[in-house]
Amino acid sequence: MIELALHVLDIAENSIRADAALLEITIAEDLVQDRLIMDIQDNGRGMTEEELNKALDPFYSTKKVRRIGLGLPMLSQACRSSGGDFHIASRPEAGTRVIAEFVHSNIDRQPLGDMAGAIVALILEKPEIDIRYTHRKDSRSYILDTREIRAELGDIPLNHLEVIKLIRDNIREGLAELEERSTSPSPLNLQGS
Repeated sequence: MIELALHVLDIAENSIRADAALLEITIAEDLVQDRLIMDIQDNGRGMTEEELNKALDPFYSTKKVRRIGLGLPMLSQACRSSGGDFHIASRPEAGTRVIAEFVHSNIDRQPLGDMAGAIVALILEKPEIDIRYTHRKDSRSYILDTREIRAELGDIPLNHLEVIKLIRDNIREGLAELEERSTSPSPLNLQGS
């Protein structure tokens, strides 16, 4: 995978297959400490100790169609190539947590990529799952929580075309404002202009 957003998408799809109802995705960029940390956790089925021990084996997968599981091994390698580290923890019926840490300025660190596209793809794939996406850059943060959006929408589904466009644009705007070092991103306007 050529960008970190694709790794996030791959892990999140594993969470969906594990029947997670809540997926929490946190990207933390600490420029002072020169770290980028991806923390992805779910409340899905989790893994047994045996499954967890096999999770980084590229020839092991729980998928029925493709019997190789390159996602986690590739992410682990990407972390270590950039001077970072990789951790995975899981318990049956308690969910799974993946923490991928990178040296932010390392030339071998993959670019973050299209996080807005990744979050939107997850919503389109499984609109009933709750997603909390947090992106911190030093002391500033952007948060998108589909539970809050769902409460505002009432009967309108998250995967409605106009809602998807608003979510994608809001994420892009929020991340752009983090880059510009502004104080806070604009709230998601579900009422229209």
